[in-house]
Amino acid sequence: MDGLVADRDRRSCRTINKSIAMTEPQHVTEVARGISDFGMMAVTAAFFLILSAAMMIAIFKWFKSIINEMMKDNKASVQELTKITNTQNDMLQDISEGLRTETQLRIRNLTGFAFDLSIEQVCRLIKRVRKENHIIDHEATATKIRKSLKVIHDDRNSRFDPFTFRGRPLSEYCSEEWIEDVAKVVESEIYNEDGENNARAYTNVKLAYDNIKTDFYQHLSK
Repeated sequence: MDGLVADRDRRSCRTINKSIAMTEPQHVTEVARGISDFGMMAVTAAFFLILSAAMMIAIFKWFKSIINEMMKDNKASVQELTKITNTQNDMLQDISEGLRTETQLRIRNLTGFAFDLSIEQVCRLIKRVRKENHIIDHEATATKIRKSLKVIHDDRNSRFDPFTFRGRPLSEYCSEEWIEDVAKVVESEIYNEDGENNARAYTNVKLAYDNIKTDFYQHLSK
């Protein structure tokens, strides 16, 4: 009887040992499988984190480039708008200045005195040329007349420079052709067959400058 019990106990121990022996490899395999799955998940998570970070950086750079382009376009538009606005303001100022009667009257008074002074200067030039020059030499006399008239013309323009009309100095409304127009009058007086006549010379020179004034005022109105 005792032998049977002992034999049964031995068989039970062997069965338990076999169960334990079979359980340990399964446990190890499950642990290994868990570690493998966890590692794969970790790698996958890391990959997605890196991918997300790269996408965020790319999207950030894309938005930054869009904003920079918008700022550049906006800056260019503002500069162009400012330029157009300044041009329009200048045009409106020119128009308003040209339409103001007070401005035109002031210019007429200012330039009128300057042209009247030129009349006196040209009359004195006629007298001086008659006395000082050998007027038989037509070429030399003509050269001196035109040089003297050029000095008068440039001096008058220098007095006009500080004053502007429609954004331009008054001297820009003057013409170099006026010198030749007056020179012809001076020569006609010096070589007049009726001889010297200061009253006639003054009348003819004044008439020439009246034509110059008219031309000047026409330039202002263009």
